[in-house]
Amino acid sequence: MFAVHLISFWFTKLKEDQLKKVDRFLYNMRLTDETLLDIMARFQVEIEKGLKKDTNPTASLKMLPTYVRSTPDGSERGNFLALDLGGSMFRVLKVNVSEDGKQNVQMDSQFYPTPRDITTGNKTELFEYVVDCLGDFIKKRQITETLPLGFTFSFPCQQTKLDEGVLINWTKEFKVKGMQGMDVVKTLRKTLKRKKIPNVEVMAIVNDTVGTMMTCGFDDQLCEVGVIVGTGTNACYMENLSSIDLIEGDEGRMCINTEWGAFGDDGSLEDIRTEFDKEIDLGSVDPGKQLFEKMISGLYMGELVRLILLEMAKKGLLFGGKISTALRTKGTIETSHVASMETYNEGLYNTKQVLLDLGLEPSEDDCIAVQHVATIVSFRSANLCAAALAAILTRLRQNKKLERMRTTVGMDGTVYKTHPQYAKRLHKVVRRLVPNCDVRFLLSECGSGRGAAMVTAVACRLLTQRKEIDEVLDEFRVSDEKLADIKQRMLTELKCGLQKETHDKATVKMLPTYVYGTPDGTEKGNFLALDLGGTNFRVLLVKIRSGRRRYVKMYNKIFAIPLEIMQGTGEELFDHIVECIAEFLDYMGIKGAPLPLGFTFSFPCKQDRIDKGTLVGWTKGFKATDCEGQDVVDMLREAIKRRNEFDLDIVAIVNDTVGTMMTCGYEDPNCEIGLIAGTGSNLCYMEEMKNIEFLEGDEGRMCINTEWGGFGDNGCLADIQTQYDRHVDEKSLNPGKQRYEKMTSGMYLGEIVRQILIDLTKKGLLFRGQISERLKTKGIFETKFLSQIESDRLALLQVRKILQQLGLDSTCDDSIIVKEVCGAVSTRAAKLCGAGLAAVVNKIRENRGLDHLKITVGVDGTLYKLHPHFSRILQETVKKLASECDVTVLLSEDGSGKGAALITAVAKRFHSQGEENKNPIGLNI
Repeated sequence: MFAVHLISFWFTKLKEDQLKKVDRFLYNMRLTDETLLDIMARFQVEIEKGLKKDTNPTASLKMLPTYVRSTPDGSERGNFLALDLGGSMFRVLKVNVSEDGKQNVQMDSQFYPTPRDITTGNKTELFEYVVDCLGDFIKKRQITETLPLGFTFSFPCQQTKLDEGVLINWTKEFKVKGMQGMDVVKTLRKTLKRKKIPNVEVMAIVNDTVGTMMTCGFDDQLCEVGVIVGTGTNACYMENLSSIDLIEGDEGRMCINTEWGAFGDDGSLEDIRTEFDKEIDLGSVDPGKQLFEKMISGLYMGELVRLILLEMAKKGLLFGGKISTALRTKGTIETSHVASMETYNEGLYNTKQVLLDLGLEPSEDDCIAVQHVATIVSFRSANLCAAALAAILTRLRQNKKLERMRTTVGMDGTVYKTHPQYAKRLHKVVRRLVPNCDVRFLLSECGSGRGAAMVTAVACRLLTQRKEIDEVLDEFRVSDEKLADIKQRMLTELKCGLQKETHDKATVKMLPTYVYGTPDGTEKGNFLALDLGGTNFRVLLVKIRSGRRRYVKMYNKIFAIPLEIMQGTGEELFDHIVECIAEFLDYMGIKGAPLPLGFTFSFPCKQDRIDKGTLVGWTKGFKATDCEGQDVVDMLREAIKRRNEFDLDIVAIVNDTVGTMMTCGYEDPNCEIGLIAGTGSNLCYMEEMKNIEFLEGDEGRMCINTEWGGFGDNGCLADIQTQYDRHVDEKSLNPGKQRYEKMTSGMYLGEIVRQILIDLTKKGLLFRGQISERLKTKGIFETKFLSQIESDRLALLQVRKILQQLGLDSTCDDSIIVKEVCGAVSTRAAKLCGAGLAAVVNKIRENRGLDHLKITVGVDGTLYKLHPHFSRILQETVKKLASECDVTVLLSEDGSGKGAALITAVAKRFHSQGEENKNPIGLNI
């Protein structure tokens, strides 16, 4: 028993001595975690350089865009052909992607050798060979249908689209003449045509790493990285388009082929390259290039071990200093030999057999030492690969702005697959370097070929989806010719509303406001203002001072209007309003003050004097009974009497558009139009009295509240209404009314978007065909979401978070489509609003007989103010449709409240002038 322990002790001691000997000799190949973290940081710098336009030309990582914009989402279907060129064997595949209750991929493939004279010949010979193999495959399988084809071409290519790839340089000992700088797909297509191979449509060219990512992405939708460690080595990953300077566009993501084999070609890895690495590089077909690959990949691993053993033998550290001819011969140790040396249990035996085959007579000590050399070389490869992969994973996590990320890496390559310990080592080191990433490693099955088919399948899906989505969104695209036509239709409706015989039947009501002028700067005094136009009601005290230092100072309080009050009785609504007024007067300590009051009432009213307004009809979700057809000023006075706590001098009832115009008119005397683009949509403007046929008097001007939201209620906009507009209209509180408003205002845009999203989801074009319960809820998609989603500063990741609030599990592709839908709906709204405004400014110009009109438009409303593009598109449309008019837009600051007070002040001024002149020009107050 003692003897057994003694033998074991001496064997262990012997083994430790041999390991230490090798460790000392290969000290520079042992990489600490600190070194790996440093390499990881260097790689991150190279990623950034490769993505930037100005630094890419000198970057070692070429970061090549692949134009693969999406990973599989599980809805891909159909039959596809694939070619796989990049190693010692060429493969043709037919891939069927189907759904028999679950995702299913069936493959039929055939391997063809790639002879040395083909891989080092000329381009014609290579592509004729490829096409002949494809033709043979098609003939044997009797394929008659035309199939899309994806080409896995595992060499660095410059792409400007998915079906174009210009070869940058050959790798993996391919040296085909006349191909560098040529488009691979174009060459393939020409050869197919020359060889008369039918039934093939080349749709995509991809790298084998991309193929690996796409194959694994079909099985695991979290997969967004592909890595190959085989004859060569490379990685690809999904990068944000906004970070890729090399191509236009910043929406979505694109797969980037890093070509990481060239990492270090600029000298950035010189401190870790050994004399053996340098010797391998000098003896390669491309000295000075692919230095990282030469330290990692299977093409060089065996040779690296041979060079180390040769040097150790020369120094008398192995084989008693004896060197065989085979050990001196390049290529006699292959990567498969390295893998066999590290096989569990049988490793030492395999090591001895390899050395014997090399004509050596190894001792037990030699076998232990050689096995350890193989371990250090392969472990260094795994460490370096892990550091680079950790850099990519860190970038992905940072792109997503996540503290912790769950992701999957698709893996392929003979070293990764066949080396007994490589995968385990790689996984362990990666997880140690990026502890905040939960990484799953997924082995690709037939990755590069099946992957090319998957890229093609995704491309086909996206093309089909694109066509169907465009068909939907095309309904919202209004041409310049159509906008000009809509401008003319609006002008017709404006004139119809002003004419005596058609006024009562007009859809654009053209309501007189009895506001005859804008502020002139002499207004002064303290005024009370009320503002009712939505779910909130405001009471304001407005102090106006005139003279050289004129100003307007305001104090206000906001009160909610509960839904039960909005849709209860008229008496309840006005009692609630008076209760809010009383609370404000108490709050300000002015309950007994006899203040003039202006009432901003943002609903269609028919007026026959400035302090009298008969409600034509509710809008914006209000439905209070016993109000329509009633004078709202009288209803307010009656409610004040019922409370019997205070009295007020109600001087004017005004629309919010008029308030906006008056507020901006206080700042700019040229302001004669007020526009609201918010929850609702409306416009007022100063019309010539002589054109208002249903009123007496031809002198001067009066502000007309167009109530243009009703434009189209007579069917004149039916040709631009979509099925989604009609659905929103039918389900609204006032079907058949306010049709223009329902296409242009914030109250309805979100609901239009929701209807489109539901339709696209039902068609399987969004959210994997799954409609969330929340998306089914009317009104859940608020217009504020359009503003947020369309923000140029908002990344798609944040768009996805907004959609998650709605219970929608969206992909990056889904987010892009949702953003497009929002853009189509809001752009149409802005253009239609612009066409209406162009009609008004042109009318004013024609009214005044001017060749050119300079005018200011006062604008208010959350849609105009908060949406990132609405204001620009509206102004561009007006400029295009009213080129004879110089239109300035002035944003109203608190138009509806401040404006009511200013109208009250202007009305008081006009009344005073009228009293002095005994001619009050029809103010009727």
